[in-house]
Amino acid sequence: MHIETLQLFCHVARHQSFSRGALESNVTQSAASQAVRQLEEELGVQLLDRSKRPLEVTPEGEKFYRACRELLEGFDRARAEMVRHQRRIAGTIRVAAIYSVGLHAMGARMQNFRMVHPEARVRLECLHPEEVVQAVLDGSADVGVLSYPPANRALTVVPLQDEPMLLVCPPAHRLVRKRGVRLAELAGEPYVHFDGDLAVRKAVDRAFRRAGVRPQVVMEFDNVESIKQAVSTGTGVSILPEPALQKELAIGTLVALPIEGEKITRPVALICRRGKPLTPTVERFIEVLRSAEEPAAAAAAALLPPSARG
Repeated sequence: MHIETLQLFCHVARHQSFSRGALESNVTQSAASQAVRQLEEELGVQLLDRSKRPLEVTPEGEKFYRACRELLEGFDRARAEMVRHQRRIAGTIRVAAIYSVGLHAMGARMQNFRMVHPEARVRLECLHPEEVVQAVLDGSADVGVLSYPPANRALTVVPLQDEPMLLVCPPAHRLVRKRGVRLAELAGEPYVHFDGDLAVRKAVDRAFRRAGVRPQVVMEFDNVESIKQAVSTGTGVSILPEPALQKELAIGTLVALPIEGEKITRPVALICRRGKPLTPTVERFIEVLRSAEEPAAAAAAALLPPSARG
């Protein structure tokens, strides 16, 4: 058995999918299926129940998965110690991020990091918030980046930025001439919201309750990209984090206005598993992320119309 095969099995088991496990391991789906099949033949047990959709890990597979995680974590600790001794900025950093951060904030930071440290490689996977946490906890990601980090004793939380939340309208909307908008002005206004189980939805709803307003929710989505698309086509207005709006504000497909009388922010943080040794490369990447937040916030603010910045 090779380390890569054990890692591949863990990826497939965690995602309950050959296609997603293969993608994370940078192999084809057929290669992933063949590797797990050979692993089962060598062990003499069935690790995955392929008759279920999504596939399920068998009881024997669960035991083997836990054993693999312990082995791989031991290998990671030994490798981290060797690299730490050399103090080289090299190797692969595995980053799990929510979509709105991974799609908008991480690309430039990853590119800049690679330019300064050409021996290092950043592998980014965009996931839903609960999957980001799970990826960090089970060791398949070195760090996670998400909003509203959970209170979990197994995690170390490094705050990155409190992102301002702005009211977003299509360019022809009646509110775009204003310098700012109070939540009370949104009573009866068609509103595109986040899904009810997301932390950002609950934070925005609390602000509406404080203002005594119940928005007229016409659509709900679990991601910023779908909400932006719905707003741009005139479905309704929404409240979204400023950094995720930079492209649309620059080309004029959306207009963003500050919310008066109510400060709504989305806290974004980096998470690591508590007690897990970090390589110098991961430590340096975390430093780069933290130092990049202030200039990024200033650049985003510059895209607001002058009336909104005043």
